Amino acid sequence: MTAVDKQQACVFGLSWGDEGKGKIVDLLCPAFDVVTRFNGGANAGHTVCVGDETFALHLLPAGVLRPNVLGVIGPGVVVDPIALLSEIDGLAARGVDVAGQLRISDRAHLVLPYHKLEDQLSEKAASEGKRIGTTSRGIGPCYADKMKRSAAVRFVDLLNKDALQQRVRRIVEQRRAMLSTRYGDDFELDADAVLADLETARSRLAPSICDTSELLHEAADEQKSLLFEGANGILLDVDHGTYPFVTSSSAGPHGIWAGAGFAPLEVTFRIGTTKAYATRVGAGPFVSELENVVGDRIREAGHEYGTTTGRPRRCGWFDAVSCTYAARLSSVTDIALTHLDTLSGFEQIGVCVAYRIDGKTTTRFPADTSLLLRAEPVVEFVPGWTGDLRSVRTFDELPEEANAYIERVEALVGAPVTLAGVGPDRSQTLVRGRIRRLIDVSEPTTA
Repeated sequence: MTAVDKQQACVFGLSWGDEGKGKIVDLLCPAFDVVTRFNGGANAGHTVCVGDETFALHLLPAGVLRPNVLGVIGPGVVVDPIALLSEIDGLAARGVDVAGQLRISDRAHLVLPYHKLEDQLSEKAASEGKRIGTTSRGIGPCYADKMKRSAAVRFVDLLNKDALQQRVRRIVEQRRAMLSTRYGDDFELDADAVLADLETARSRLAPSICDTSELLHEAADEQKSLLFEGANGILLDVDHGTYPFVTSSSAGPHGIWAGAGFAPLEVTFRIGTTKAYATRVGAGPFVSELENVVGDRIREAGHEYGTTTGRPRRCGWFDAVSCTYAARLSSVTDIALTHLDTLSGFEQIGVCVAYRIDGKTTTRFPADTSLLLRAEPVVEFVPGWTGDLRSVRTFDELPEEANAYIERVEALVGAPVTLAGVGPDRSQTLVRGRIRRLIDVSEPTTA
């Protein structure tokens, strides 16, 4: 790409996560110089298939699987340092060395053992129906400490060893007293163990810690192309999702400003990913959910089990109401419709086109979770298709019914489907429209 072709783009989820963002980011990476993760923590899971190998990433940007792409963890991400090191070591054991192409914001906050302990104890103590359904990775408690300020630890603090020791010992004593009062004394929390983890993190990650906001601005000044990678999905966004059954960060393009420390004024490609059906992990409303053999069939055909937790995902028909809501919030320019192949073989395929709440039909996505919990889906059925789509390489090769389904999704959501997934591999992605100039789908499927 020449300097005039340099672009900025963002990939994010239009649902409750698990939409295939990692694959789309990986596919786009050859057209970009820097890939930045800007929200969430190790509760996210991006799966990338490269040939016969599958990589599950939780904190690392998917871009690090591509040589010559700089991966950045922005200030809006909360990072479990031991989990990050484990991820780096796991890739190294498979011949993928990412340490030299990773930068971590000095302003990013650290998820520490007491955050995960609080997450687990809080979820366990909650009564049935009141549980959020967290991954117990400590994400919420870490973001809470970030807002409380006095109990937070950032990567910049790792570089001041003496002050860090005093700070952590004080925080651990305060957290032990709080947890004991709320949940009893049946837990272990040792300041020395926390400090040992932090020393391991400091010794290995210090070379990667920098002012990533400045790094991104310098890259933009040098006409380098920037790709921003969202975690989770907009329906889990702390402000705009199905609150309180949400994550603790901003999951859409609106999260770039704070989460990357960069003003996304030139993000010309806002690529929203969504499956050709709907899934959700954990508690919370799911209007189009199929709690029957059809939902079970989708789960098994799509291998719908959490990348991070291994939990079976709840499955349902595509929800045009929630997807349209998310698309409008994000001013989506392109839709990546993944898992189209999973629906092969269904005689008819449902699309939730409206909700019926207390006898009234609406296409608006309400903020009141109690309304969503008692909403009934208004489902429109369209003809299904047969045949294995995994060898298809262009939209024109799709069955007529599959293209009709895509057109219906476009009409309901109000944005073009320019990418369609027909399998897990890089090459099993159909591309059309202006986004074609960013993607070479004919490239070898090796890292």
